[in-house]
Amino acid sequence: MAASHASYLTTGYLFRVIFKEISLFKRSWCAGFKTVRGCSLLSGPHPFLSASRTGNERSELLSRYDSLVCSASLREDAQQRTALYQLEQLNRVMKDYNNIPMYVSPPKDYSLISQFRNDSELENTLKPRGREADRRVKPSRPEDILSNEKDDENDTHEEVPKPQPPCGHYIYGDVGTGKTMLMDLFYSCVENSRKKRVHFNAFMLDVHRRIHKLKRSLPKRRIGKMTMYDPIFLVAMEIAEETCLICFDEFQVVDVADAMILKQLFEGLFKCGVVVVATSNRPPEELYKNGLQRAAFVPFIGVLKKHCHAINLNTGKDYRTIEMELAGRLYYISSEPDAENAVNTLFEELAYRQNDVTRPRVLKVHGREVTLSLTCGTMADCTFQELCERPLGAVDYLEIAQHFDTVIIRNVPQLRVGMKDQARRFITLIDNFYDQKVRVVMLADAPLDCLFDQGPMTGEEARDRLMLDELGLTDEASSRLTLFTAEEETFAFQRTVSRLTEMQTEQYWIRGDRSKK
Repeated sequence: MAASHASYLTTGYLFRVIFKEISLFKRSWCAGFKTVRGCSLLSGPHPFLSASRTGNERSELLSRYDSLVCSASLREDAQQRTALYQLEQLNRVMKDYNNIPMYVSPPKDYSLISQFRNDSELENTLKPRGREADRRVKPSRPEDILSNEKDDENDTHEEVPKPQPPCGHYIYGDVGTGKTMLMDLFYSCVENSRKKRVHFNAFMLDVHRRIHKLKRSLPKRRIGKMTMYDPIFLVAMEIAEETCLICFDEFQVVDVADAMILKQLFEGLFKCGVVVVATSNRPPEELYKNGLQRAAFVPFIGVLKKHCHAINLNTGKDYRTIEMELAGRLYYISSEPDAENAVNTLFEELAYRQNDVTRPRVLKVHGREVTLSLTCGTMADCTFQELCERPLGAVDYLEIAQHFDTVIIRNVPQLRVGMKDQARRFITLIDNFYDQKVRVVMLADAPLDCLFDQGPMTGEEARDRLMLDELGLTDEASSRLTLFTAEEETFAFQRTVSRLTEMQTEQYWIRGDRSKK
């Protein structure tokens, strides 16, 4: 009996020791987790990263960043390093993440509306199968249609709640602070085949194409039928079936058509488990600032902030303007003597290396023809009038970028506030060329830092004043509309100047040479 009592005491002692060790570990782990949530990352190793690694193993993102710093390709920056700690945490989660089995699991009948052969077949799939099979269903939301809810009202089985997908990141800050560099570094380290990196303009163009295609595939509505179809959530599901991680470069909203669909589109993406990492010059609260019908856009900001952690990367430096070795003279001012002859000579030298003849080229973009009057191989010699005074958009510039790795742009005027359409096209042109690493040579009327003049044009002012009077808007109201203030263009042009500066460096010029790829 004494032995039994001793055994009981020994067992109790062991339980107390084990419980104490577990309590200490729990407090230690929770302290580290709170540090992560509080983003206390300004000095020393990240507590969560340190605890999750053993020995000399360290972050792949930081290792690559340190290598770039050591090779003088990058300059050490404390804020960039802090952002990398947070991106590394997501990087490890994404390695084994897949949204298909957990989030994208609608009935096959709903995967694409185009498979329904007629209205009656579509309507039958929207009816409940239980006792209410004879009653028409009036869905108010597409997610109600597409959700896997109980089929019978008597079914007492409750759907298991889905876990929250990983939180993404929204990296914002001034131009040239390294936002795109960090995102690309993160993207290159993610070991997940279901990832996509895309410029935001190109993404929205693809979304509109998908919506248009889906609407065209819908069965024709018969007279007296008022069935409502909403393709936006279905497009979100299509995208979610293709990828679980989307990295957006230059997240910006300037188009009212984009602004009106973003909330529903991204709600669909997030519900389908898509993780978003984005870069932007604007904080979330200033997206679509002063835009038309912004009140309808504002709820999207809350959706974005709920699913993406905002990282402010205002280092106070524009690393693109820091002296880097230039690739040669690539920006010419038309008033300088022999500037045009120098550009002509450069074109001839570059064309000599092409296995082609000098000729016009016609590009077909969605059934339209875009003609470039002077090309040779992967080179194009264009005027500002050809590129920015014709009704062209991001999809046209992307097509040009896919065919040509070097583009000469001549006769670039000093852009004024009244030239909003041309300025927007020029900004979009450079954004797409930069994203596709197209090399640019420019012949302009003003130096690069003076290319955008904020002085108003008399003719445009008169037209805007007449429009304001017809709309019955006061001066105070008009000052809040980017349609009349060109505030968005002024803001975006700072990015354009910064990018054009980097596009003149030898490093960019070498990266853009597709003949070596």
